Amino acid sequence: MSQIPSIMKFLLTLMSALLLTGFSFAQKIYYNVSFPNIAHHEARITVEVTGAKASVLTFRMSRSSPGRYATHEFGKNVYDVSATDGAGYPLTVKRTEGDVYEVSGVKGLAKLSYTLFGNYADGTYAGIDPSGIHLNMPAAFMWVKGYDNAPVEIDFDLPDRNFSIATQLKPGKTKTNFSAPNLQYFMDSPTKIGTLHWRQWTVSNNGKQIQMRIALEAKASDAGVDSLTDLVKKITDQASKVFGEYPAYDYGTYTFLASINPYVKGDGMEHRNSTMITLPMEFTSNPDALEVFAHEYFHCWNVERIRPKTLEPFNFEHSNMSNELWCAEGFTQYYGQLLMVRAGAETDTSFGRVVNGFINAKANTPGGTLYTPIQSSNMAVFTDAGRSIDVTNFGNIFTSYYVYGASVALALDLTLRSQFNSSLDKFMQEMWKRHGKPEHAYTVADMQNALAAITNANFAKDFFSKYVYGKQVPDYKTLLSNAGMELRSVGAGKAWIGNLFRAQERGGVVMPAATRNTPLYDAGLDADDVITSLDDQPVRTNADLAKIVAAHAPGQTLKIGYTHRGAEKTSTIQLKENPAYAVVTYEAAGKPVTASIVSFRKNWLGAK
Repeated sequence: MSQIPSIMKFLLTLMSALLLTGFSFAQKIYYNVSFPNIAHHEARITVEVTGAKASVLTFRMSRSSPGRYATHEFGKNVYDVSATDGAGYPLTVKRTEGDVYEVSGVKGLAKLSYTLFGNYADGTYAGIDPSGIHLNMPAAFMWVKGYDNAPVEIDFDLPDRNFSIATQLKPGKTKTNFSAPNLQYFMDSPTKIGTLHWRQWTVSNNGKQIQMRIALEAKASDAGVDSLTDLVKKITDQASKVFGEYPAYDYGTYTFLASINPYVKGDGMEHRNSTMITLPMEFTSNPDALEVFAHEYFHCWNVERIRPKTLEPFNFEHSNMSNELWCAEGFTQYYGQLLMVRAGAETDTSFGRVVNGFINAKANTPGGTLYTPIQSSNMAVFTDAGRSIDVTNFGNIFTSYYVYGASVALALDLTLRSQFNSSLDKFMQEMWKRHGKPEHAYTVADMQNALAAITNANFAKDFFSKYVYGKQVPDYKTLLSNAGMELRSVGAGKAWIGNLFRAQERGGVVMPAATRNTPLYDAGLDADDVITSLDDQPVRTNADLAKIVAAHAPGQTLKIGYTHRGAEKTSTIQLKENPAYAVVTYEAAGKPVTASIVSFRKNWLGAK
């Protein structure tokens, strides 16, 4: 072997030094999770930072969570915070905000440890109990500012050797070791630990195999779990047919993390390659519980990959406002129900009742008639599981973007089928092609362009002008008639003063709320006012009030007596017809069902 020239030796030495330096200072985040006090819902968590280049590191808890848009104060459940260096010597910890901690004196490596309390298992928070562990990552894990792109590794010290772990995190070197490429992915990866029922099946996607899994926490028989799995299979199959393919799931796996037991809170939350479902009931494979599976699974296309630009990147430090939730959540709400019918878990008649709810949300609520779906979406920062102790006026300014968006989806689907021999499926496929599969975040204008591509520019502009940027109510009556469904007024010819569904009785009828465009609101009555008389007749109960109203006709003006904060008052109230609608099939209405109706309905609601 010939001798290496001196310059080559120098270069090799320099290269080796650079490689070693790069390796020794590579940034990485490592978590260890143990449960020394699990009986009292506590976990002990250590987060280790290597390759730190600053002497002061900022650790913090999140204030928002993927799939949630309002602010959530996760930091309130963190305490006993301490830090050490690589040799185990204490580092100085300063709490600068309720959920922010500064660690100083760092020389390359720092370990921060804390106790987490969790006793609220749902789609957002954490639940820690000897019966099982439920971790939504933003509610459980501190992270380090400025290290968003550092790879993440995590180990769990299981409190029970019979427990298994369900997560979309990448499996590691042991059954309790996992990893994520960065902070965004880690925070989007809920984890369920416990005695889980596992079911798995394989689907083919563009020549590749995908593993679909259910990890279920429930007191259930094998036959019951099998029955649930069979229905979920049908739902996932029908969802894939909307788009013509499955997403390319990371690591080739999609997992339903599901808890169906009385000890969780009702919720469902989508994630990139998994979903967290919590149903507070005794286990049942009854299809009534399945809509949440359909809804959350549809999200793996619509919102996880067909993603609003207003949510990119997701900010964990504050609420995330979006203009497009009427599509991201609302269209998913529509498809969650539609997939139930296509999968055979619901009937055309039951779907008609769901459609009825969408229409009334748009046509008969102040939020639906006075505000646009974009404005409704913007309100998510206050309404998406957000908490407040003061009284709001949301009943008069907000209709949920879930049902509002579903009402837009319904109108667009039926219009495309009636006028263009197309469908909302085709629109979603266009959005998938343009934005989902290449993962290019979209805006409202991009949605209009996608609609123009499957129809024409004039139609798309007109539809968005009326129903997205505008507040017009679609002609649902005509649209539904093509499918053999009749839109009826439930209050034709009957007097109505407003909805008092939650009214109490306390020496009269106590108003639960004051809703715009109702006779009671127009008469000046407000929440907590007590109705004591109507048409000079005493009112003590809801039955008294209903009897008096029923004896009159819409358009009549009556005298109404009430008390407001202890003061007796009178006003006049003009009775109206109840504007609510009901949707019934032509079969139920006794109307003829033509061959064209059968064909239209099959194309719309039938299995694909």
